[in-house]
Amino acid sequence: MTTTAIDDLLAPLVAFRHDIHAHPELGFQEKRTASVIADQLRAIGLEVHEGVGQTGVVGVLRNGASSRAIGLRADMDALSIQEQTNLPYASKTDGVFHGCGHDGHLAMLLGAAQHLARTRNFDGTVNFFFQPAEEGLGGARVMVEEGLFDRFPCDRVFALHNWPDLPAGTIATRPGPIMGAADKFEIVLTGRGGHAAIPHNTPDAILAASALVGQLNTIIARCIPALSSAVLSVTQINGGHAHNVIPASVTIVGTVRTFDPAVQDVIEAKLREMVKGTALSFGLTADVSYDRYYPATINDEDAAREALAIAGTVGTALLAPEPAFTSEDFAFMLHACKGAYLWLGQGRGVGSAALHNPGYDFNDDVMATGIRLHVALAETILST
Repeated sequence: MTTTAIDDLLAPLVAFRHDIHAHPELGFQEKRTASVIADQLRAIGLEVHEGVGQTGVVGVLRNGASSRAIGLRADMDALSIQEQTNLPYASKTDGVFHGCGHDGHLAMLLGAAQHLARTRNFDGTVNFFFQPAEEGLGGARVMVEEGLFDRFPCDRVFALHNWPDLPAGTIATRPGPIMGAADKFEIVLTGRGGHAAIPHNTPDAILAASALVGQLNTIIARCIPALSSAVLSVTQINGGHAHNVIPASVTIVGTVRTFDPAVQDVIEAKLREMVKGTALSFGLTADVSYDRYYPATINDEDAAREALAIAGTVGTALLAPEPAFTSEDFAFMLHACKGAYLWLGQGRGVGSAALHNPGYDFNDDVMATGIRLHVALAETILST
């Protein structure tokens, strides 16, 4: 792999990234994005499959006689956030914004496809997965359920995500858990409602909700072993419409993040017990919705160590000391195929915007490192 060859690709790829940034699309709505990617892949001679997982695109590049294959994945969707960057290529769509760097992921994977199509320094098949709907809608799950790995078999699958907390260009991963499972709970406490001046006649859903929030925040501290990692956060409390009315119902919403399904089971069971007990003690009824929408992202140990060794050939590689509690639907691909998820540092120093922040922008200076990593994974694992 020559540095010059990849550097020659950077200017048009940065322009491509800026165009995608200016035209963001939400999950399962990435029609323009998918069309642009498909056109680019066809232009470099790849076999192209559209509509995989609704709006996903798969590019296939074969070389040599080997039956070995790997998958490289990039996510395509944007976030429902109003951009506040004032960039010349800022989002042209009100309330939609590439605030997680998926535009950069697309550009890096496209650059790897361009380089590998030109050099063909591998023996086997590289499948380029351009995945829709990572941000909460489970696009990876949909692709897998539609037979992604039956149609495009892989011995290993890898994904790369920019990581502002790491120094620019640093690559990190770890065997085992790297991203948390994501659960969403919604609790509805229901009474009758009534006048706030005569509360003794009305079961108080507001008071019950207040008590319940305090109880829920004891689950991690008192029900989960100290050496197990978990987070429970209440993020919404909704109820009431007037200062002199006790509302008939209150809704509590929150999230749980874990790495171990056994810990997940304990938290859900304890949450349901607390809701039932609180409702009974306050004379209310309760309904609980608990959705385990993303499992933990767990790297295959061999694949993660192999990826870390390869990363060391293209940049500074670090063994991540601990996983992150943020979630990632690449977990569904790792449930179906051995592989690893990696972080690419893009920190610009103190004050740089974090992921999902209105002022965030992908750091184009790390694009070459990301391309080289994708290329090195393909060339090393599918070595001739």
